[in-house]
Amino acid sequence: MVAITAAAFDTAGEAERGFDGMRAGAAELTARITHVRDGIGWIWVVPGSRSLPEVRSSRAYERYATCQNAFRRFVVLLAKQPARELPERTVSLRRPDGR
Repeated sequence: MVAITAAAFDTAGEAERGFDGMRAGAAELTARITHVRDGIGWIWVVPGSRSLPEVRSSRAYERYATCQNAFRRFVVLLAKQPARELPERTVSLRRPDGR
């Protein structure tokens, strides 16, 4: 595990589409490196909407420079992930009572 997200997804397909969107824009990602609130260390955070991070490091790093390098490695790993063909989002036309 190299990163975590604050986003909650209803389905695995939605999570995969979110990841694919991030993978496609990997070259434009920028991170804010910040000191952890409790404890010692630094984390990188890619800002998202609604004051929530889009994604952040999965752990704290002892040194600022190490944290910077970890973010750079994350971007490289993300960009190397192959694009996947995902099924289109389907919407059920059934009513809640099953008809």
